Amino acid sequence: MSTGLIILLVVIVALVVVAALVTMLIGRRSGAGPGLKRRFGPEYDRTVAAHDGDTRAAERELNERLERHGDLRERPLAPEERERYAARWTSVQEHFVESPRQAVAEADRLLGEVAHVRGYPDGGRYEEQLAALSVHHAEHIDGYRRVHRMARAGAGAAPGAGTEEMRAALVRAHELFDDLTGAVSGASASGRHRAA
Repeated sequence: MSTGLIILLVVIVALVVVAALVTMLIGRRSGAGPGLKRRFGPEYDRTVAAHDGDTRAAERELNERLERHGDLRERPLAPEERERYAARWTSVQEHFVESPRQAVAEADRLLGEVAHVRGYPDGGRYEEQLAALSVHHAEHIDGYRRVHRMARAGAGAAPGAGTEEMRAALVRAHELFDDLTGAVSGASASGRHRAA
């Protein structure tokens, strides 16, 4: 092997190593891969599926959510607010026996209201509120998504979900409600929810 060929091989190997390091640093800086998957849990998988398996597009969306809502500080609820919301949730559950569709719609409104009071975007901007909630409550966001979808379907002319589906969605949404009202210890002393 000639000296020129050896030098060329060393330069090529060095360029490949530098390119690999740059790629790794960019990925780590953007929070891509395992960090996002760990933080967002099932929301990561749902976002990848929503992007037809395009992991890069899904991670780009999740990183954008982190940039927009990562520094959001939840406003703590006063004990009387917490009790009032808990009583309203109990009423929703009791109402479910007589009118499941109406109870699901009430749960949807209540979750939007509690989230807004805690400092998330207004429930009238559902997609933005959901994106912010997914950053801080990723493990429990699916219940709210399901309840919201069923509430919207119930408001339209098309038939919605069956009673058992609505019950299951309400149970899952209750997890987010507990998280937001502090019924389950998940908030740190600073008022910011710990990452999943």
